[in-house]
Amino acid sequence: MKMNSFNTLLTLAVAAAVLFTISCVPARQYEDLKALRQQCEEELSSQKTENIRLNSDNNELSERLNILTRQVEGLRNDTAIIGQTQRRLQSNYDRLNSTYNLLLEKNRELLEGSTSETQKILRELQATQENLQRKEDDLIKAEAEMLAKKQDLEALSAKLNAAMEEMKEKEEKMTELQNILDSQDKTVNALRESVSSALLGFEGEGLSVDIKNGKVYVSLEETLLFASGRFDVDARGVAALKELAKVLERNPDINVLIEGHTDNVPYRGTGQIRDNWDLSVMRATAIVKILLQHGDIDPTRLTAAGRGEYMPVDEADTREARARNRRTEIILTPKLDKLFQIIETN
Repeated sequence: MKMNSFNTLLTLAVAAAVLFTISCVPARQYEDLKALRQQCEEELSSQKTENIRLNSDNNELSERLNILTRQVEGLRNDTAIIGQTQRRLQSNYDRLNSTYNLLLEKNRELLEGSTSETQKILRELQATQENLQRKEDDLIKAEAEMLAKKQDLEALSAKLNAAMEEMKEKEEKMTELQNILDSQDKTVNALRESVSSALLGFEGEGLSVDIKNGKVYVSLEETLLFASGRFDVDARGVAALKELAKVLERNPDINVLIEGHTDNVPYRGTGQIRDNWDLSVMRATAIVKILLQHGDIDPTRLTAAGRGEYMPVDEADTREARARNRRTEIILTPKLDKLFQIIETN
């Protein structure tokens, strides 16, 4: 789910970059705009790679967290076992010390006894002393091991806390990013509903409203807006654009790209329009002017672009395919300022 949302993010970012840089341009500057768009796509591809790296780091931190947790549990068990051993050794030490004192008392009582008996007691006393010394050495060693384990436990706990804090920060960033993407999706869906409702009376007349790549596409066939080979919008098309202008006026955070498209039949007219490039640009510009005339819309939100014949929706060489390719697409995109801020800080 996050990966799909991030793909949407990347696509939105590319579109937004294009939206902020593209202006109403003549045909001779198309290659410059195309190169600029390619640069934006490469930058957003880099952001996608960075997101994949962050997901990989997050998975690695999760694995490290599991390993550290198991090590901490093992150290706790070792500490408990060493504690039990220490108490057992202390108990043995106390018993041996009591035995040693008892032997000393008996030794005093038997000093006047036989030499062999005295030597036997001395050997037992020496053995008891040696055993007592070994127990004491074991106790000191156990205490040192327990101290080392405790230090290891504290170090691992510190690493565990640091790893958990780092993971928490990454999760917060991912959550914030996802929330913004979800909000953008809601905005796009609500925008589509508003546009569909406003243009309901024009459905079936060459108009469609769809969502693609996180943007709302309003596609208008040539027959709804223009006469063949002309760029002045007819009355029915103006009525549709008036309704759309009302929606754009109510949604000031939406950027608008108007793209003119033609078929691949060479333009045969005369005058200021020389080819399909010119015709597609003039049609897009005409629509921009109508939207500004009938709605209180900031002109910086609008971009007019001509695609000519080079982005057909149907590659077939038929009359029907050419009719589908002669269209105008009005692309509505929510502003992505917050999304870009998160990407930059990350």
